[in-house]
Amino acid sequence: MVHRIIEWSLHNRFIVLVLSAVLFAWGIFAVKKNPIDAIPDLSENQVIVFTEWMGRGPQLIEDQITYPLVTNLQGLPKIKYVRGSSMFGMSFIYVIFNDDVDVYWARERVLERLSTISRTLPTGVAPQLGPDGTGVGHILWYTLDAPNMDLGEQRALQDWYVKFALQNVEGVSEIASFGGFQKQYQITIDPNKLLYYRLSAAEVINAIRTNNNESGGRKFELSDIGYIIKTSGYLKSVAEIENIPIKTQNSIPIRVADIAAVQMTGETRLGIFDQDGEGERVGGIVVMRYGENAAEVIERVKAKMQEVAKGFPEKVKFDIVYDRGELITEAIDSIKGTLIEEMIVVSIVVFIFLFHWRSALSIIIQIPITLAASFILLNAFDISSNIMSLTGIALAIGVIVDNGIIMSENAYKHLSERYAIWEEQQKTK
Repeated sequence: MVHRIIEWSLHNRFIVLVLSAVLFAWGIFAVKKNPIDAIPDLSENQVIVFTEWMGRGPQLIEDQITYPLVTNLQGLPKIKYVRGSSMFGMSFIYVIFNDDVDVYWARERVLERLSTISRTLPTGVAPQLGPDGTGVGHILWYTLDAPNMDLGEQRALQDWYVKFALQNVEGVSEIASFGGFQKQYQITIDPNKLLYYRLSAAEVINAIRTNNNESGGRKFELSDIGYIIKTSGYLKSVAEIENIPIKTQNSIPIRVADIAAVQMTGETRLGIFDQDGEGERVGGIVVMRYGENAAEVIERVKAKMQEVAKGFPEKVKFDIVYDRGELITEAIDSIKGTLIEEMIVVSIVVFIFLFHWRSALSIIIQIPITLAASFILLNAFDISSNIMSLTGIALAIGVIVDNGIIMSENAYKHLSERYAIWEEQQKTK
């Protein structure tokens, strides 16, 4: 009977050890797969609808765009509420969904509804969705250090080279450009000359629009050779715009240059970006896609930057002004150090309290297994490793060993009592 009890006890111990090893290995795998960030993402599950109608006041934007969009988007399934914001030339709609709704499912529902709403909006107004990121998705800011380039050239380099390259990085939702001048052709009409030539602004706009266009012809064969006819009509310089004819009066064409001044300049700006008081800079904001690993995305973006920098003009380079990767590294290293210190302190306290190395060892082993297993639950609930989650684990280390101490002390007490009874029985014999 005693041998059976011993065999059963050894068998159970073996099963417990195997299960603990499997749980520990699973936890180590979960630690490697768990996304890392410095701060938790507590933002709401929202989809942003952005509409631009430049030159219109906030009240007109509210009446013609924001109000129709808000009222029509309120009937979507699994929605909490809809918020609207109107400003000069722009409208923002924030559609808040339930927390358990997949963000891409929500974006599809909003797109379906927008396809039916757009016909009720003013002509030329097209609502568009914001990036599939969150309020804490700004993981990296950079500027272009280009001492020999003007702001217009820097902005062109950012918009037509850097932005397209970095947007291809896995996990990046958007590259938002800022600073500099966006080049454009501006035509300043003289109202007195319009009156003199009996023209209207609409006629000038229509003449420029119709002359900035290309049209296709057809294919025809000549001497067994096929030819494709097309016209090239896109405007490419200030001189071409100045020579556009608007109207003919007394057999004399009236050109744009006769009634307006044409120049290439920058788009009207609402602000500037100054870095460290050393002057204006051009740069971009890297917005991370929803649910991505911030640390890995930052590393991929930095690696892509090294490739992009090879195509820069001479003396042009990236200057990173905000890098959450440094904050993530410092925060995680700080919490890791605290966890290791707490594990050592708790182990020493347990050993001194019990003063029995085998009991203390059985309790101390619980700490790494429990910590590794906690990351399984973090992955199951889509919680990243951040300051709050790791601090919660650090605070729970003392609680982890409590049950082991109680069980070990209870077992030690009962064994001591049985040993005392056995000694008394031996003395009586």
